Amino acid sequence: MTEITRDVVIVGAGAAGLTAANELKKAGLSVAVLEARDRVGGRLWTDTIDGAMLEIGGQWISPDQTALIETVADLGLDTFSRYREGDSVYVGPDGVAHRFTGEMFPVSPETEQVIAEITERLDAMVAEIDPDRPWAHEKAAEWDRISWDAWLRQQTDDDEAVRNLAFATGSAMLTKPTHAMSLLQSLLMAASAGSYSHLVDADFILDKRVVGGLQQVPILLAERLGADVFLNQPVRTIDWSDAGATVISDGMTVHARQVILALAPVLYPRIGFVPPLPRLQHQMHQHISMGFVIKVHAVYDRPFWREQGLSGTAFSPYELSHEAYDNTNHGDERGTLVGFVSDLHADGVFELSADERKERILESLSHYYGPEAKNPVVYYESDWGSEEWTRGAYAASFDLGGLSRYGAHLREPVGPIRFACSDLAGAGYQHVDGAIRMGRLVASQIVDGVRA
Repeated sequence: MTEITRDVVIVGAGAAGLTAANELKKAGLSVAVLEARDRVGGRLWTDTIDGAMLEIGGQWISPDQTALIETVADLGLDTFSRYREGDSVYVGPDGVAHRFTGEMFPVSPETEQVIAEITERLDAMVAEIDPDRPWAHEKAAEWDRISWDAWLRQQTDDDEAVRNLAFATGSAMLTKPTHAMSLLQSLLMAASAGSYSHLVDADFILDKRVVGGLQQVPILLAERLGADVFLNQPVRTIDWSDAGATVISDGMTVHARQVILALAPVLYPRIGFVPPLPRLQHQMHQHISMGFVIKVHAVYDRPFWREQGLSGTAFSPYELSHEAYDNTNHGDERGTLVGFVSDLHADGVFELSADERKERILESLSHYYGPEAKNPVVYYESDWGSEEWTRGAYAASFDLGGLSRYGAHLREPVGPIRFACSDLAGAGYQHVDGAIRMGRLVASQIVDGVRA
């Protein structure tokens, strides 16, 4: 077994861990990054499936994600805008596809008014939330006791309005049933993007992509670290004291003064800590869980929907695939659609055979785009729930009451151990931008501690 000594050992080679490692190395500290998988990137994964390049994990960049934008520029990567020319599609409770332009779904004037009023109310509430300290709001405990769905239904008895308002942070972002997350957790999700309005604006939140795929960010960050990144090294034990730690993986032992856990908090229990983590961490980590969403990739011989004057953008809280977009790669003659099947719907379709699941999902896409959507040349489902070192998607969030009870302790160091990942971020929460921000933050704290 290899045995080495470093100033800092980082567990996890996603955007957070690799950002931290690069910042620490720039400051003159020695590092080792241990990654359980056979690749870097974590929840970023660009792969070629049946000859088609697919973004299996995260992929979009929005204008507020300045840390990610800076990193993309620093790495010399190019971006391109998501295709959005033409009409969007909304399927309402009547099951009919309605074409529309602009941000508002084609609902009745009464429902539109309700959505506008509640959105304004939510924007005002979100403006009071510090995404780094949502638990500090005077109403945090109150807002954390009520579910997102229950709060919305207190505001209106318009079911269509509730479903459309709810799915923006529920199925679409936190990927949990809206009765299973709190109002406060939903407000944090919106605050991390700047406002609730930003979160529901697809042209804002899903603005640009990286030419060649977003996994290039961690790949290039890892290249800068060279031999300091070790793959296929799942960490089994961390033996720690205030003086430092010994981190033991399947193939190596690393002695270090500091440790950064740069992986989703649902994976902390996979590591044995000697001595055990404090009681608070044991309790807190049991109240955090991953959401679950299937990302569906359907590649066609051409982007046929554009011929119909459609942008590819589609929404419906009544459809199996609650949202879908034109995901055609830069310079590709073929057309790609990406759709999402979330929370309870995702559970349900995995009870079916693979063929029946594919048929059901493509049938749902056809409700937006017509019968041609049923016949892709390449079809692939990103199932992060089956990934041993992820166990869900997109990110981790608290159960009812958990954020106000434990949120303030999420980032607290334990001895030499610090925590950094997108699940712990304020701005950029559950996005690559948040991972980069957390990597920078923890690295700066370590550097400041060394220099103090």
